[in-house]
Amino acid sequence: MTTSEDLDDLDALASLADPVRRRAYRVVADGTGPIGRDEVAEALGVGRTLAAFHLDKLVAAGLLDISYARRSGRTGPGAGRPAKFYHVATAEHAVSVPPRAYRTAAELLAEALEEAGAENVLNRVAQRHGKRVAGDGDVVEVLTGHGYAPVADGPGRIELRNCPFHRLAEQFPPVICGMNLAMVEGLLSGAGLDDAWEARMDAAPGRCCVAVCSKNQND
Repeated sequence: MTTSEDLDDLDALASLADPVRRRAYRVVADGTGPIGRDEVAEALGVGRTLAAFHLDKLVAAGLLDISYARRSGRTGPGAGRPAKFYHVATAEHAVSVPPRAYRTAAELLAEALEEAGAENVLNRVAQRHGKRVAGDGDVVEVLTGHGYAPVADGPGRIELRNCPFHRLAEQFPPVICGMNLAMVEGLLSGAGLDDAWEARMDAAPGRCCVAVCSKNQND
């Protein structure tokens, strides 16, 4: 049976059917922080009004969120009106036809592993899986290919803006974050990058709990 949540998710994903809107979402998702409509318009090669139209449609669909800030950084009288900025919403959207409950199965398995104290087994499996599916490319290409949305954060450090296991990590942090760390270690090893890069636990709100650091970086 299709639920109202399923229909909301379907509507959200259907909003990406428009190619310009889909590209607008990609520009925001690939940014290193909140991005304004002017930057999106320039990236798309369209007018500011059209870019704003598509961005606001993505907000209405629940795919983007907005914030306001003054571009000048000034405050108080004479500082001007705050500009609208866009960033990817934290809400997840998934549709399965016919309905499937893979998320429920993942939650049950995570809970069972936590109760059984079998995290070490999970971590070994995750690392082995990472090695197997790593593929080729530089460190950014490999991490991007597995959904981590990496971005340079100073010399020798890569921040992972997206956690592919976000909802489970919120429910079972020790289990899933440990698995995630092992997974990234496996990706680096499988791609032949572990001589130059290492995964470290570095949890912070709004991003993945793992960071990737150069082994040549001075601590």
